[in-house]
Amino acid sequence: MLSFPQVLFDEAHSESWTVRREVAEAINPAHPDDNSYARAADVLRRLGHTVTARTSGELSCETLSGQDVLVIAHPSGERWERTTGQGSPIFSAAELDAIETFVAGGGGLVVLAEEEQDKYGNNLAELLGRFGVGVAHTTVRDPRHAHRGVATWVLGDRVGADGLLAGVKTACFYRSGVLTLKAGVGEPAGPGAHAEGGRVAGEGPGHGAAAADVSVLFATSADADPAGAPLAVALRHGLGRVVVFADSDLFGDDSIDDYDHRVLWGNVVTWAARVPSDGAGAEADEVKAAAFARLKAVVEELRPLQVKDGSVPEEKERAKALVTAIAEEIREISAYFPHDAAYLDTVRHDLARWADQDLGVPDFLDSLEQFHPDTQRVDGLEHVVVFPMYTQNGNQNRNLEAVWIRTIWPDWLAALEAGGYDNPMFVPIAFQDFTSGYDTHSAVLFPETVAVRQAPERFTWGGIFADREAARFRRVAGAAAATLRLDLPPGAARLLHSQRLAQETFVLWDLIHDRTHSHGDLPFDPFMIKQRMPYWLYALEELRCDLTAFGEAVKLERQGVPHARHVQDAILFDRLFRFPITGARVRNYDGLGGQLLFAYLHRNDIVRWTDNRLSIDWERVADGVADLRGEVEKLYRDSIDRSKLAHWLAAYELVSAYVPAHPGSTWAKGVQALPEEQKAKVDAVLPDEFPLSMFYEALRRKLTDVVESTKGLRA
Repeated sequence: MLSFPQVLFDEAHSESWTVRREVAEAINPAHPDDNSYARAADVLRRLGHTVTARTSGELSCETLSGQDVLVIAHPSGERWERTTGQGSPIFSAAELDAIETFVAGGGGLVVLAEEEQDKYGNNLAELLGRFGVGVAHTTVRDPRHAHRGVATWVLGDRVGADGLLAGVKTACFYRSGVLTLKAGVGEPAGPGAHAEGGRVAGEGPGHGAAAADVSVLFATSADADPAGAPLAVALRHGLGRVVVFADSDLFGDDSIDDYDHRVLWGNVVTWAARVPSDGAGAEADEVKAAAFARLKAVVEELRPLQVKDGSVPEEKERAKALVTAIAEEIREISAYFPHDAAYLDTVRHDLARWADQDLGVPDFLDSLEQFHPDTQRVDGLEHVVVFPMYTQNGNQNRNLEAVWIRTIWPDWLAALEAGGYDNPMFVPIAFQDFTSGYDTHSAVLFPETVAVRQAPERFTWGGIFADREAARFRRVAGAAAATLRLDLPPGAARLLHSQRLAQETFVLWDLIHDRTHSHGDLPFDPFMIKQRMPYWLYALEELRCDLTAFGEAVKLERQGVPHARHVQDAILFDRLFRFPITGARVRNYDGLGGQLLFAYLHRNDIVRWTDNRLSIDWERVADGVADLRGEVEKLYRDSIDRSKLAHWLAAYELVSAYVPAHPGSTWAKGVQALPEEQKAKVDAVLPDEFPLSMFYEALRRKLTDVVESTKGLRA
């Protein structure tokens, strides 16, 4: 399944709307906007959705196969509307069965009805009845809540489903009917059915289908005629979802930019779309898998014989036999990786030299210099990597490790990297299999970790396991959202559901983040000059890169890069939810960066914790992130003219302005309390200089097991 939904517009049942602009111009030359959903289709395409039209033939299970959403936009007889002119507005019994089966099996259905629904000669009532929804034959009037003073251009009351209506406050329904909902044992829900948070539960008719968990999105006001009646509803049916509007004009070409229609349209179609499957990994070749399993088994037998520096002090004869066996397994497996022949051959020579030198501290410099995944960034290309190394955030001993990896380099990412986001060292990868050094929280493969006699002149690549990053993000952020009862926008909910989408999102995030370390005003960057500094400097640098990546993602979203919207959600959720509660509290700079972001957004009322529930003002998030980025960048820019200590103090003041320091902090007392010697100043930093707030302490207690479960996680 693709990361983004496949949306099918039915245009084979005399619909009044078409996503093909040229067809709208043909059927309504004087005013094609009255029949065109071309701009609505473009909104979806910018979100990454694929949009196609079915222009003839009956709908069947076969024609709906592979689709994620079906849109039916106001079928009508020619007497009442200009239409596509294809087919009858009546869906056959077989088509109705196929549509219901499609939805029950996980597909989405979006139906747009009209005022005085009965006159148009279609059978939408029969279709919608299967989902417990009806369309009343009426035209709403509400002069007190009207667009441009036109009584039939009704401004609906926003009712419920906060996540589904994220970024949506107002919608106008032009000459609209109203919807009815089946409640209880099938009696229609009358006015006011949208009470209780907009939810109505009940049984729908037809095939015994249940229409439970119904959300009224918009309803008429108390002043309208009819009053308090649903105008738009969303419901679940089986494994699928249905959204129904009582008006079809609000997403036409001349209306979609009114009020919040554009966002509403994107939300409802994304919400309705089939929830993507969890898998994103490539199927392993059985022959290669068996060969790697043999290699892995021998490496695992050697690893316990090594000590911290990678040497083997005891059982040398047994270890040498294992090293010989490892070299032989590498010779066997190299036939499946011809692009790495030179590297794997050099690994065998490094293994032999290690054995000849009585298994002292290993030196794999020669093979390291032969391994260049940065010059082989081909989507799906696999490598077997064998090095003595420690794994960051994992095993700190330089044990021999064998890792079977797959490169992630889709065309869209390659184009971005070549077109302005250049990062030639960046290699996004995924696990196929690994030895136990990666049965940890480590999600990187860095050449700096390999045991060598001397560092190479320069490092040319760095691998990041996007699959593991995505999987642990989804697990922790999903649990946090549930614990905090956070209403997620449909796109964010889809990100947490789909490993493939999350994995691709992390690849884009990592690409931008990684390159940002070497861009911008960089005074005393602790990662670049590798000097020991107070850990809040590291926190600010990592946060600066993520805030920059967020800002770049906002730009890319405007340019139509669909993953960019999800990068913003991933940065926000990972920083707010996972980073602060992951790992020990001893100088946890990633955790501190997340604490600072949360505190800043909370201070500015963008994130709220009320009634034991977290809410986010989604429309203001981008501006809030940009404002915090501005403060960090000003700190960097001003500090170019400061001394090192002055920079450290200024950075401390920025962090502590939002995240209170430990009450016993020496640094919080000011420069006069600090020791004279530079190293002593760093030593004066408390292990947990900026403790977790009560909010995060409570969250950590609830999610400790979830965070721990991400150890060794694979997609």
